[in-house]
Amino acid sequence: MCDKCSDNSHQSVAPSRRSMMLFASAALAATAFGGTASAKQAKAPPKPQNVLSPDAALKRLMEGNARYVAGVSRRHDFAHEREALVGGQNPYAAVLSCADSRIAPEYAFDSARGDLFVCRVAGNFAGDETVASMEYTVSALGTPLILVLGHDSCGAVDATIKSLKDDKPLPGHIPTLVSAIAPAVKAVAQQSGDALENAIRQNVIDNVAKLKSSTPILSAAVEQGKLKVVGGIYRLRTGTVELLTQG
Repeated sequence: MCDKCSDNSHQSVAPSRRSMMLFASAALAATAFGGTASAKQAKAPPKPQNVLSPDAALKRLMEGNARYVAGVSRRHDFAHEREALVGGQNPYAAVLSCADSRIAPEYAFDSARGDLFVCRVAGNFAGDETVASMEYTVSALGTPLILVLGHDSCGAVDATIKSLKDDKPLPGHIPTLVSAIAPAVKAVAQQSGDALENAIRQNVIDNVAKLKSSTPILSAAVEQGKLKVVGGIYRLRTGTVELLTQG
C-alpha cells in the first residue's frame, strides 16, 4: 500500500470544458433509458474525474493496472464514495471479463466504486444481455471505453476445445458457453503454437469486433469518436494486462 498514492486518491479532479461537453452529450443520448436522471447527472456528475475521452480512459485504466502489478494500489475511501454515488454513476470504463474467481477487474485496475461498469461471464463473450448492458453504460452513463478482458488458462475456452475435439456435449447448460466460444476455437484450429492461448486471444479479438460493430448504439458511438473498444489478456502469474487491440 502506498500512502502517497492514498493521499492522492482522495483528490477530486475538476472536469475540463471538453469533458463536461462529452458528458452532457452522453446524457442527451440517454433519453431512451430515462432522460431526467441522466440530465441531472450531466449538471453535476458524481465523479467529475471520470468524465474522460476514450484515449484518456484507456490511459487511466492501464495506469491502474501498473499500480496493481507493482503492489502500490491506492487506499480508497469507500465511505465517501458510497455517499457520492447515491444519486447516480458515471463509470469511466466498462469491462467484459471472464467470471473466473481469479480475475477481479476492480482490483486489477486499482479502481474505486463507481469507476468500472463490469459484466462477467465464463469465457468473456458478448451475448445479447451483455451487449444490451454495454449499450446502457455507453448511452445512459456516458462511458467512453469498453475493454474485453480474457485471461490465460481460461477453463471455459479449454472446455470448449476439448468438447469440440471429443465431439462430446458437456452437461447442463454449459453447452451454451461452448456454442459462444466455438467460433474462436475453430478459427485458430490450424494455427501453430499453443491451441489454448491462440483460442483465448481470438475469442477476445472476436468479441471486440462484435461490440464495435453492434448496431445501432455501440457502432454509432465508435464512429463518432465517443467510444473505444479494446481487448486484453490478464496474466495470472503477474497480474499484468496485455493489450491486444487498442481501438
